[in-house]
Amino acid sequence: MDFDFSHYFTYAEIVAFLERYQAQYPNLIALETIGKSYEGRDIWLATLTNQNTGDAIAKPGYWLDANTHAGEVTGSAVVLYILHYLLTTYGEDAQSVRLLDGYTVYILPRITVDGSEKYLTTPYLLRSSPRPYPHPEPKDGLYQEDINGDGLILDMRVKDPCGAWKKCEEDPRAMVRREPEEFGGEYYTVFSEGLIRNYDGYEIPAAPRFEGLDFNRNYPFQWQTESEQRGAGDFPYSEPETRAEAEFWRSHNNINSFITYHTYSAVILRPYSTHADDHFPTADLDLYQFVGDKGKEITGYECVSVYHDFRYDPKSFTTGSMDDHGYDNFGWLGFTVELWDAATAAGIEKNGYVEWFRWHPPSDEVKLLQWSDEELDGKGFIDWQPFEHPQLGPVEIGGWDFKNVWQNAPEKYLPELCEKQAKFAIAHALMSPKLAFSRVECVAVSGDVYRIFVQIENQGFLPTYSTEKALERKQVEPIRAVIELPLGCSLVTGKAEQTLGQLAGRSNKYTRARASEIDYRRKVEWVIQGVAGSEVELRILSDRAGHLATSIELNPDSVI
Repeated sequence: MDFDFSHYFTYAEIVAFLERYQAQYPNLIALETIGKSYEGRDIWLATLTNQNTGDAIAKPGYWLDANTHAGEVTGSAVVLYILHYLLTTYGEDAQSVRLLDGYTVYILPRITVDGSEKYLTTPYLLRSSPRPYPHPEPKDGLYQEDINGDGLILDMRVKDPCGAWKKCEEDPRAMVRREPEEFGGEYYTVFSEGLIRNYDGYEIPAAPRFEGLDFNRNYPFQWQTESEQRGAGDFPYSEPETRAEAEFWRSHNNINSFITYHTYSAVILRPYSTHADDHFPTADLDLYQFVGDKGKEITGYECVSVYHDFRYDPKSFTTGSMDDHGYDNFGWLGFTVELWDAATAAGIEKNGYVEWFRWHPPSDEVKLLQWSDEELDGKGFIDWQPFEHPQLGPVEIGGWDFKNVWQNAPEKYLPELCEKQAKFAIAHALMSPKLAFSRVECVAVSGDVYRIFVQIENQGFLPTYSTEKALERKQVEPIRAVIELPLGCSLVTGKAEQTLGQLAGRSNKYTRARASEIDYRRKVEWVIQGVAGSEVELRILSDRAGHLATSIELNPDSVI
């Protein structure tokens, strides 16, 4: 079964895709709906694991989601490709087998099921949800509209002696900044293509967004009201889509790590958005930097701190984001991956992920147009065309096809992008803690008395508690050992249920020159009086590292 890279999937296509794979791989994928959207669509979630090797909740869990923002549909393509890859290579690829046999992957392909549907089926842009917010009615001013009926919302340029823009001398399609001291030329004001609500013939204010919700400002971490954080919603988890996630997370405490996919900038982002790196527990910062370097090695994307390297305004912070909440509340080791970047694809060396958009030389605009002409057959940039605007008179409409060039990867770039991101996600998921039995022994002491020794180990990279933040937030219970005795057996020493604390993994060995401490194994024992041949049931229970179970026979021939 081949993956369809030819276009971005609508809601119906995603549902059909999921149902087709469930029908073909019923033992590896289970589907459920975790809630309904603002407009009443089901929010679908896929759980990937080999059901023959244990229950999903009894294995270490890993979370993937996409389309927190309606227009960032490249993310949905990536997570659906990961699902496709894991299922179609199971039995052939060793990592796919290991992951699905021993772990659980939760995939939420599209959070903004309403907003993305509008984005994909109309010319309109919106941030997350079509719910009117923060105002119940549209406000006056310039709003986006496809006024020439070409199916796109582009730019309008209007001649204006006070305009801040002019045509680039090297390529007049590009609009570049007018010099501060420059006069006497042909200048333009550049607007988004649209109409002006209640135009008075003089003023052209920008209308505030009518659909202004931003799901990635609606999570509880340092949530602020609309007056301080645009798009925040009425209260944390106020939207049915984010609330559905919260309910799922609440009942699935096996999750260790996550990736949430966004666009654009071609960068891996890590917490915090609101704090410098010294706010981290030292071990967690080391861990983030190590795994981030692994991500760069696989994807080519640098891993940076949002606070230090990805702030839209150096004097303000983003609050209420999912990645901060996932780490700070649950202690999950997670990232926001900003997929795709047109400037990078065009061979431009940017002076910063955000700074480049504030200012870059005209030569970069020319290079982008050359790239579009050569790699996109000229379809990325729409040449300026004269148009008689019903309110402004003569204008020109043209510019970049923002949806399909800037906000999302052109389809020809999807295969390589998806393959690299799948490799990182799988590697990241396989870093989860993983409990296993190291030794299980039963020896006869005397007569009908037996001593049982059990040693468990964490074979995973992460500790059984995921991160220091998870311990700080008390999100992970200690590992428990539970022994169940048949009739005719009784405990001489030891409790039927014992707590074993937590186990380190390998992650704490990478910041030391030499690490010889065996902190990833632990022993527990019981003395039992019972009938020879009886079977004792043993279970090891961990929130995030999986469950273990075995039967132990009381054998009189095994003596000390």
